[in-house]
Amino acid sequence: MKRRIIFSYMSSIQLETNSIFNQLSVFGHQKVVFCKDDDTGLRAIIAIHDTTLGPAVGGTRMWSYQTEAEALNDVLRLSKAMTYKAAITGLNLGGGKAVIIGDSRTDKSEALMRRFGRFIENLNGLFITAEEVGTGPKDMEYIRMETKYVTGVPESIGGSGDPSPVTAKGVFMGIKACVKELYGTDSLAGRTVAVQGTGHVGEHLVGLLRNENAKVYVSDINDERLIRVAKKYGAEMANNNNLFDLDFDIYAPCALGATVNSETISRMKCRIIAGSANNQLADEKEDAKLLLEKEIIYAPDYLINAGGLINVYSELKGYNKKRTMQLAENIYEATREVLKKSKSENIPTIIAANQIVEKRIADIKKIKSSY
Repeated sequence: MKRRIIFSYMSSIQLETNSIFNQLSVFGHQKVVFCKDDDTGLRAIIAIHDTTLGPAVGGTRMWSYQTEAEALNDVLRLSKAMTYKAAITGLNLGGGKAVIIGDSRTDKSEALMRRFGRFIENLNGLFITAEEVGTGPKDMEYIRMETKYVTGVPESIGGSGDPSPVTAKGVFMGIKACVKELYGTDSLAGRTVAVQGTGHVGEHLVGLLRNENAKVYVSDINDERLIRVAKKYGAEMANNNNLFDLDFDIYAPCALGATVNSETISRMKCRIIAGSANNQLADEKEDAKLLLEKEIIYAPDYLINAGGLINVYSELKGYNKKRTMQLAENIYEATREVLKKSKSENIPTIIAANQIVEKRIADIKKIKSSY
């Protein structure tokens, strides 16, 4: 009986092989590792997109995916974004990502995270992980018990801890760069910003914006958190459903992706989109074109939310908090470069950013091929 079950399982894998390899060819990945452990209930995928510039670095997301195919698509998209994120910010790192299938509130355990750490260890440094949605410093500490290829561990054991302040700083600098492009000054005093999502990064961003006297609307599916953040920073609460009916200058999506789509773009009154969420454009090509036609400046998400990766890079090199924040401030000039290219060539900002990334990677590949 057991042999028949194994054979059946392998047959189903064979039937899906073509679709998997098709996905890999579309995204251009070097390696994808499927991790399964019956004792802990671990089901995870590690995707390594590109290591031209250095080892692949990316967070581990734990999420209740409806299907394994959904999890695979997510990790492929996110890992490619990490390659682009590292390249455009000038870091000598490659792109990777990991997803663990499960509810982080009920399915996570020390044993599961440590078993996952063993899979990372077996990659011998090709992939270095950090926290992401559904994981935190404590989880990284468990992973660290099994492998050295992890960052974002608690400060108490020599790590950098929570990277969200650095991520928020990068988003803040990206917003200021866009404001400079549009208004000729990067002052946020008197500007109105709608921050969607008040988690770790969103809350830090609200604090930075309010410190510069911006008016801030906040929205979140978690009412308790929304009320707390609004009260703490003097922000105004807004309902997710009618957010785009409000008048504001800047939309900062800081929760899950795809909130910028044909339906929401048609309702938008803002002039700038700049937030921390990954994959903000539901359809990168078509939505970017719509934004260009509507003259809405879009700060590419993988550029301005790169603060977390900068934090990881800093930890790998020997963590210094002040130096890390200085590196995050460089996102300002990187964003300005993208906006300048977009304007001069009349192309969407995401295309401009992609071209900058792809040129850097191609140039480094040429150098390496001549060794």
